[in-house]
Amino acid sequence: MPITGCDTLETRRTLDVDGRRYDYFSLAAAEGSLGPLSRLPFSLKVLLENLLRWEDGRSVTVNDIKAVAAWLGDQGKAEREIAYRPARVLMQDFTGVPAVVDLAAMRDAVVARGGDPSSINPLIPVDLVIDHSVMVDFYGTQTALGQNMGLEFLRNGERYAFLRWGQHAFNNFRVVPPGTGICHQVNCEYLAQVVWTSRDGDTELAYPDTLVGTDSHTTMVNGLAVLGWGVGGIEAEAAMLGQPISMLIPEVVGVRLTGSTREGITATDVVLTVTQILREAGVVGKFVEFFGPGIDALALADRLTIANMAPEYGATCGFFPIDAETIGYLTFTGRDEAQVKLVEAYAKAQGLWRDGSTPDPVFTAIVELDLGSVEPSLAGPKRPQDRVALGAARQGFAEALPGLKAGADLAAKVRLSDGRGDIGHGDVVIAAITSCTNTSNPSVMIAAGLLAQKAVEKGLTRKPWVKTSLAPGSQVVEDYLKAAGLQASLDALGFTVAGFGCTTCIGNSGPLDEPVSRAIDDNDLVVAAVLSGNRNFEGRISPQVKANYLASPPLVVAYALAGTMNLDLATEPLGTGTDGTAITLKDIWPSAAEIKAAVATFLTRDMFRRRYAHVFDGGPQWQAVTFPLGQTYAWDSASTYIKNPPYFVGMAAAPPEDLANITGARLLAVLGDSITTDHISPAGNIKKTSPAGVFLLGRGIAQADFNSYGSRRGNDDVMTRGTFANVRLKNEMASGTEGGMTRLQPSGELMSIFDAAMAYQAAGVPLVVVAGKEYGTGSSRDWAAKGTKLLGVKVVIAESFERIHRSNLVGMGILPLQFPEGITRKTLELNGAETFDIAGLSGGLVPRQQIPVKITRNDGSCLTVALLCRIDTMDELDYYRHGGILHAVLRDMAGRPNEP
Repeated sequence: MPITGCDTLETRRTLDVDGRRYDYFSLAAAEGSLGPLSRLPFSLKVLLENLLRWEDGRSVTVNDIKAVAAWLGDQGKAEREIAYRPARVLMQDFTGVPAVVDLAAMRDAVVARGGDPSSINPLIPVDLVIDHSVMVDFYGTQTALGQNMGLEFLRNGERYAFLRWGQHAFNNFRVVPPGTGICHQVNCEYLAQVVWTSRDGDTELAYPDTLVGTDSHTTMVNGLAVLGWGVGGIEAEAAMLGQPISMLIPEVVGVRLTGSTREGITATDVVLTVTQILREAGVVGKFVEFFGPGIDALALADRLTIANMAPEYGATCGFFPIDAETIGYLTFTGRDEAQVKLVEAYAKAQGLWRDGSTPDPVFTAIVELDLGSVEPSLAGPKRPQDRVALGAARQGFAEALPGLKAGADLAAKVRLSDGRGDIGHGDVVIAAITSCTNTSNPSVMIAAGLLAQKAVEKGLTRKPWVKTSLAPGSQVVEDYLKAAGLQASLDALGFTVAGFGCTTCIGNSGPLDEPVSRAIDDNDLVVAAVLSGNRNFEGRISPQVKANYLASPPLVVAYALAGTMNLDLATEPLGTGTDGTAITLKDIWPSAAEIKAAVATFLTRDMFRRRYAHVFDGGPQWQAVTFPLGQTYAWDSASTYIKNPPYFVGMAAAPPEDLANITGARLLAVLGDSITTDHISPAGNIKKTSPAGVFLLGRGIAQADFNSYGSRRGNDDVMTRGTFANVRLKNEMASGTEGGMTRLQPSGELMSIFDAAMAYQAAGVPLVVVAGKEYGTGSSRDWAAKGTKLLGVKVVIAESFERIHRSNLVGMGILPLQFPEGITRKTLELNGAETFDIAGLSGGLVPRQQIPVKITRNDGSCLTVALLCRIDTMDELDYYRHGGILHAVLRDMAGRPNEP
């Protein structure tokens, strides 16, 4: 996309790097007009450069730029809305497929209006990494990887053919094939450049590498000093089609790191501690930036681990500035020498370079963390911020058990039908080394391998009821584990490679062994999973596992050996060695020196260069996928994976002149606190008796071929039926039930949320969802908003919203309203029989205004409550007025000439 800024502040300068000339927009030059900028947080300097580069007097004005500069004098706060344009977009396939479906549907809509389909085309680079579709159906054998990939291609052939079509139909769109790795690790190890370049006329322009991604853990790349965060697919689509992202100038919380970690402490322990303290500090919707002398004690991979879990601590991003460690990582991972030199030269010219002489930036607030205070940790059993010290994990589970099952007896055991052992409450049935957070970090992966090696040498084995798996974040991990001789020991304990991608952490843990599964169901056991992931929400990991704990890869191996949470790994033996002695965790835990030496010896630059040399080619299975050609997609009406969505059916050429008030709305669901996007739109198992399961059976799909909700996000028939279908969802309107039930009003008949919504739609009744705090926390899942829209929900009222989901709701034309302090669903005593009238929409709605909501009870009494409109910016209001961001973009793109 060409740079159109008129550069009113005259900040365009030239940078020479090894005889190659680059233009750039200089922050130092801007100081003449804006005043001193050196103590702005580094992340805000990146935003400021973005505004300087795109200043055109319309979407970005000089006053917008001055507002960022004035942030220093405003105690780190600003209320100004700005238009931000990232350099690129990153997608994974669960979120990427529906995004490409939307683009294909927009092309059809343009054609239907007599336009050019190629007017709908990415204007900035887009990379989609297929990493979320592999499932752990097979495990613990040398053939597991090949078997799982075979099933992956068999199940997802339609989706992959569709993506291959998109790869050829759209410009600026690349696909990384299955079996390569997790999108965030591929991003950090290969795609990210730290400083991006593009042609601007005859000039090569250099600027910070920035991105948005359709996965919330896009934030991982901030550890590499690349500013990026997760957005919903609908917002990402708008960005790739040239629309700026509307945002308020953020508050920036500084995390001052001091000291260094003690012996035996992993990067996972650090990030679980950071997650806990920042959740308590309250950083939702804010930037977090790390500073202080403790940064020097963190390897780049450790920074990536900490940045990865920004969604879990609630921040928009967790940013680390460019320094010598950044340059070393770029060099070691095989980046071009000229690119590495450009990064260093540009960072120093722009004041984006950090070293020991750099003064601390000014922040909105500061949180302190002494790395020396971090202790071995897990997080669970339901939320990533619920950190528990390793030594307290046993007691923590015992205290959590009554909330998971009333009256559960920890001592009770059940004999497995195949005689392999006895299991009970708290026993670990899944131990998975999985997820971008940790499989991207060589130190914790080597630590897991060394611990496995020591365990095997002493004669320890995994417990026979534990399903074990290893899903590396890239093929490089497999290379260095094999080179170090550690994969053989992991194999011996059942941690054979099951796939290259996001498996158990996204819910693709696959089925448990039948005897284990039957014992759980027949006896209502509260069993546990231990995984090296970043998400452990209810119902996410496995529908049969109620307690889920996040832990470092070596602790995952240790819990596979222990087989239970009812053991204090800090003090009690894991088992008995071949010599008859009791073996404790301390006996097999590798030293920091051992880990460091193994990483230095067995991880090489050549591994990165070799593995990424042909990253977009794929293997024989990918090359064998056949696909249609053409500017528009040939939809298959029989497909249960890919379907033309109904968003643009009957769409008028222009939006209505005024918004309409909402009258006579009924409650579809009344929900509690911390309702996640997994609760709203699950990614994993499709239950046979659920509306989606019944639909698939009716289309001739056998239960064994249901695949997952995540894999079927290209089909609105499945996904609308899957909305609010999480097996652990509790609707207070249908107390005593789980799994997406409600009561149809006014009759009070109990039925599925989907069936009730269809009945309300047939009657022309608009719907409302009411919830507690942190509504929409978790993944940046656009289907959590899309499905809500297609159910007929017009308004969501909550005590607070997670950032991405609130934006997604607006992006789908749904009105988010927020209770004022002291008023909740409980204080209002809502029982589900009420009707709602929402006024104040017609006649000039403005962002963040008070909206009067009249609630009428079934006895005829009523009250009016003033709620806060969480349409936060004028751009968001424009999207809402159009009926959604895609409608606004389509109307805009269809009316403009095609851009090259």
